[in-house]
Amino acid sequence: MIGQRDIVNGAHFAFTDRWGGVSAVPYEELNLGGAVGDDPDAVRTNRELAAKSLGLEPADVVWMNQVHGADVAVVDGPWDRGVPPIGRSREWGSPVPAVDAIVTARRGLALAVLTADCTPVLLADPVARIAGAAHAGRPGMVAGVVPAAVRAMVELGAEPGRIVARTGPAVCGRCYEVPEAMRAEVAATEPAAYAETSWGTPAVDVSAGVHAQLQRLGVRDREQSPVCTLESRDHYSYRRDRITGRLAGYVWLD
Repeated sequence: MIGQRDIVNGAHFAFTDRWGGVSAVPYEELNLGGAVGDDPDAVRTNRELAAKSLGLEPADVVWMNQVHGADVAVVDGPWDRGVPPIGRSREWGSPVPAVDAIVTARRGLALAVLTADCTPVLLADPVARIAGAAHAGRPGMVAGVVPAAVRAMVELGAEPGRIVARTGPAVCGRCYEVPEAMRAEVAATEPAAYAETSWGTPAVDVSAGVHAQLQRLGVRDREQSPVCTLESRDHYSYRRDRITGRLAGYVWLD
């Protein structure tokens, strides 16, 4: 269920795998994405199971309506405290903004990011008690969603040199094949994302691009998951399966 977990000075970072939930094929088992065609009741149960396994209350987890952009929202509570939102826009009368990063200064509030090949980015300044989460796919990385999240954290009192960054399972540069023109376009913005597949064709390494951006911003405490979602059957991969579930990364502060 929880594939990776780290705690640094009261800052919690966790990434799920696909096991331990109740979703049926092709979403088996712990699908946490509410906009992929899965049974909403199964997704709700999975979110409850994942939260409880982390010692969290499901109502204290903030989810996003991710759109591969660079917008950031500052939050001090869930969009709807009654139940976690399932779906891309409105559920139970509560709007879920279209953003790809969220930051908070509220302790105990968990920020969640959904992925199935994109890079989940979890950030925390344990001294200032500021946390952030970002969804960095290729378009978002190029648009600068991670620097935007860091800037929003700094505005709340965080310092880049104190920020701890963890990136979770994502498709690796050896597997993320793209057309040559796309690789050139991405590399023009972020040279560190330039990559080649293991079979010798053009590729993009989004996680490498994210870490290069963080390094330039002064974020020194960084760790990258070794898991490639396309290669791992323990993780969801949109590029591999198309119809599939979503993993989640969670960050919060004591």
